[in-house]
Amino acid sequence: MVVAQAAADRRSEVTFSGGRAGAGPATWGQQAIWDVVRDLGTDAARYNVSGGLPLPEPVPADRVEAAVRDLVLLHESLRTRLRTTDDGRVEQVVHAAGGIPVVTRPATPDTVTEAAYALRDELLAVPFDAERQWPLRVGVVHAGGGVRYVVFFLSHTASDGWGLRNLLADFAALLRGPLPERDLLQPLEEAALQTSQRGRRRDAAARRSWLDKLGRGPASLFPARAGRPPAATFPNAVLNSPALGLALDRVAATMSVSPAAVVLAAAAASAARLTGVDEAVFQVVVNNRFLPGMTGGVTTIAQEGLFHLTDTGGGDFPDLVRRTFGAALSAQRHAYYDKLALDRAVAALPHPADHSCFVNDQRGLMPALNFAAPVPAPLREALARTRLTWPVEHEPRRGVSFALDAQDAPGALELAMTADSALMPRADMETFLYTIEDLVVRAAG
Repeated sequence: MVVAQAAADRRSEVTFSGGRAGAGPATWGQQAIWDVVRDLGTDAARYNVSGGLPLPEPVPADRVEAAVRDLVLLHESLRTRLRTTDDGRVEQVVHAAGGIPVVTRPATPDTVTEAAYALRDELLAVPFDAERQWPLRVGVVHAGGGVRYVVFFLSHTASDGWGLRNLLADFAALLRGPLPERDLLQPLEEAALQTSQRGRRRDAAARRSWLDKLGRGPASLFPARAGRPPAATFPNAVLNSPALGLALDRVAATMSVSPAAVVLAAAAASAARLTGVDEAVFQVVVNNRFLPGMTGGVTTIAQEGLFHLTDTGGGDFPDLVRRTFGAALSAQRHAYYDKLALDRAVAALPHPADHSCFVNDQRGLMPALNFAAPVPAPLREALARTRLTWPVEHEPRRGVSFALDAQDAPGALELAMTADSALMPRADMETFLYTIEDLVVRAAG
């Protein structure tokens, strides 16, 4: 491990060698995320993926280093860089050797978690250069004679939230010993599958589904303010709700649906009340780990599926949740596709439906650190602890009216929303978020 001192932190590298090298077309997921992150400009770090693992007892630094090295050799995405071609396509280049940057922060046994959170906030704010840098960096908190916390930071071109969860599980297992042999579909093989006859059929089916829904949906989800130029900045609102964290799983279990379907139904109903359009067209992020070898992969496979549902503005909320669950399954079946080809097909439509709203349930996928579950309590008491904050304003996002993320928080669930305030002023954003909370909490009783 090569070390250079910088203030109180120690900066080093975990070197690796002996892996397979190769190059080939980017996967659909790599290409899609590359395009998104490139358009974000200085806001690109917001798409970084991060998760941490507390260690109950101090672990020697060399064991942590060996586990990181094994991870990088096991999952080729962690040593892959991307490059553009003359025709605008992206290629992936897998390297056999290199060095993953590591920042080690000293702490006392009583300040391990505090130091881990601070280190996460600092390193998560640094964007990745997918062409020139490795898509992984590691933060380590050292206390009591060994490593007590490890935090991983990944470029979204290397992994999505589901991949991060797999990485954390593999890292924990590697600290205990070697992993058993298993088949993993590496990104180079995935790209080959996508260009095969089977891959082309799946892509064509997804494109047909998208175009059908876009041909039936409303021209604008914000008719009262349609045609306005985007705001100069997009505000970010965060609703921290212990009550929502308690109510969501309760409603999902009672109705035998996924928590994500409950969030999606509440977002659809809340938007309808706000805009008067009782039809939802949302892009929802889908796992896509359904092919052999994909389940345990650390890769970026998740893509957006198109969710379309009518009659969202009134009636019975439980009925809306059930209908949402069915419509979400349709979106999930057709969320694996060549986005460049889809974009061309959508651009050729004379009047596609407004599909500028995004919903992403990240709960359990990007465990920021050791987030505790909401403490059981009467919902009315928990509601009194709801807080709405406005932490930052983002640069305008092309083709986005709003993006809603449901994410874990210490003892709560957070709804983080970024929106074009020309379409959704701050007061509307606040109403939208509180209505989602109210719908779910009322359904939980």
